[in-house]
Amino acid sequence: MAQEKEVASGMEWRITMADGSSEVLAPDAGFAKIAWLALKGLIGGLVLKVWKFLKKAWDLGHNEPRKVIHCLKVGMALTVVSLFYYMRPLYEGVGGNAMWAVMTVVVVFENNVGATLCKSINRICGTFLAGFLAIGIHWIANQSGEEFEPFITGISVFLLGSAATFSRFIPSVKTRFDYGIMIFILTFSLVSVSGYRVDKLLDMASQRISTIIIGTSLCIIITMVICPIWAGEELYMLITRNMDKLACSLDGCVAEYFNDSGGLADGDKESDKKLLGYKCVLSSKATEEAMANFARWEPAHGRFNFRHPWKQYLKIGASMRNCAYCIEALNGCVNSEIEASEFTKKHISNIAIKVSSDSSMVIKELAKTMKTMKKSSTIDFLVGEMNNAVLELQEDLKSLPTLFIPQPLQEAECPENKSTEQDSKKAVPLMEIIPLVTLASLLIEIVSRIEGMVSAVEELAGLAEFKSVEDRKTNQNQTTNKVVPDHQGALQRV
Repeated sequence: MAQEKEVASGMEWRITMADGSSEVLAPDAGFAKIAWLALKGLIGGLVLKVWKFLKKAWDLGHNEPRKVIHCLKVGMALTVVSLFYYMRPLYEGVGGNAMWAVMTVVVVFENNVGATLCKSINRICGTFLAGFLAIGIHWIANQSGEEFEPFITGISVFLLGSAATFSRFIPSVKTRFDYGIMIFILTFSLVSVSGYRVDKLLDMASQRISTIIIGTSLCIIITMVICPIWAGEELYMLITRNMDKLACSLDGCVAEYFNDSGGLADGDKESDKKLLGYKCVLSSKATEEAMANFARWEPAHGRFNFRHPWKQYLKIGASMRNCAYCIEALNGCVNSEIEASEFTKKHISNIAIKVSSDSSMVIKELAKTMKTMKKSSTIDFLVGEMNNAVLELQEDLKSLPTLFIPQPLQEAECPENKSTEQDSKKAVPLMEIIPLVTLASLLIEIVSRIEGMVSAVEELAGLAEFKSVEDRKTNQNQTTNKVVPDHQGALQRV
């Protein structure tokens, strides 16, 4: 039963229970209070999201300060080019086409020197060529009379636009001149169509070309003078980092398969990161191709000459990915549900770890060769050690069939001889040998693909004219038949 009671502040509702007790019902919150709580929650959530976004932006700028520097350089270029609007003499010199200089800076300025030079040169060449062709066709159309002028202009736009668009599908043209062809189509169409109605076509084209030259020149100067980021150096550092990651992944996969703690001495997260380093190699193809394309536009800088063989870096990257594919399959063996027993693993564990260790040493030596840009004096010795380890692994694989005893044959044995046979020789099921053979075959394939990496790096050393390392200790030990001590020292340092 519900009773209603008046109080000074309003109405109060009570419920009388069956046992005579009563409870007070709290009144529902008003619409204004509900709306205020909803608005408060919305504002709080929005502030929290903004705070998280600012924190991520701060972490990004702190971890990669070059991106912050690039943003500041773009702001500086836009500020300088805006003076053509703010200063009267400069504005009168270029007229209303000063906006094209601002657009050029926005479109052309990239985060490395090679990309900026590529876009700047493409934009200038495309604008020049399109402007001159449009003016020439406009003159021919004027000479042919008013009746044929629109037809000549339309046909020229159709033919040149179609031909230029088709050229963008040619791979060799697309990789280097795609942006220039797009600017050519845009400029030629605009100038040709506007020239049909504009009397001062030559003045308009000259002003537009001058503003584009101003914008591109400003971008080139700022990107090359103020904290330059070279695409060639980025490609060089990417290849060397990937080599180190590839070597760590190879060691980590084999060590984890045989439960060797020496290869995974760090924490779990750090070891997983090293183990999956090969994925960076597999996903870097597009970046390598873009950087190699931009690096060919750059002038000589640092240790790189103007005609540096950047294409060879793509061959090295391709050989690294071939090796990374095998390491990915090797990682699949580590995570496979079908596992070999510890007894079977011990049969080739030592030599398999030696093969992976020698292989990773070769990869690290190749990375060292590229970092120092000096020909290695130990690479041939390391490759020989790697091949000898593979021969030992193949010899151990030949003895694996002796471990396999067919199960039906065991059941057919006499009961009295069964116990003595099991004591002398332990039976190994075939399904336990298959994963081990798979891992060994992958290691052998990895070694053959590492030799492809060695050939690619040696070819780069010849094309880029890497310096030779003079080893006095090697020359002193040529008179003896002993192993060169410096080679052993190099093996310990790798």
